[in-house]
Amino acid sequence: LFYEKFYFTPGDLGFRVWETRYAKIGVLICWDQWYPECARAMALMGADILLYPTAIGSEPHDPSLDTAARWRRAMQGHAVSNVIPVAAANRVGKENEQTFYGSSFIANEAGDIIAGMDRVGEGVRVAAFDLDAIETARAAWGFFRDRRTDLYQSIVSSATNTGGA
Repeated sequence: LFYEKFYFTPGDLGFRVWETRYAKIGVLICWDQWYPECARAMALMGADILLYPTAIGSEPHDPSLDTAARWRRAMQGHAVSNVIPVAAANRVGKENEQTFYGSSFIANEAGDIIAGMDRVGEGVRVAAFDLDAIETARAAWGFFRDRRTDLYQSIVSSATNTGGA
């Protein structure tokens, strides 16, 4: 019920960015939220905003563990390190033994939460962004310009993978 990799096969089409009349959007689902590489790939592909539809909540192995704050911080970090707004829509309610903790939010390109939901309510939050100003800020920070691509091999090397469940 919890570990997607036991129920789904990862896609083989890579990441995509969709052009809309408002902005270029990158959509990353659920488990992708924890990986900085996913957010960076979408930003490098030209996404103006990252959207994360998720269904996350209580941890089946430890129902007392509340990961809502770290879930938000992980995606706020994606916003900061890519100078890009992030919107996360998370499920609410209960299914079997899992309680989904809602807490959907929108973060600006600095990682600040500018709109949010509580843990149980359903609703819609909207935010507007000046995409030209964000593009200027992204260029000024130089995160993409100054990447150390010469060190990326250590990320993909099997010698550095620690495995796990």
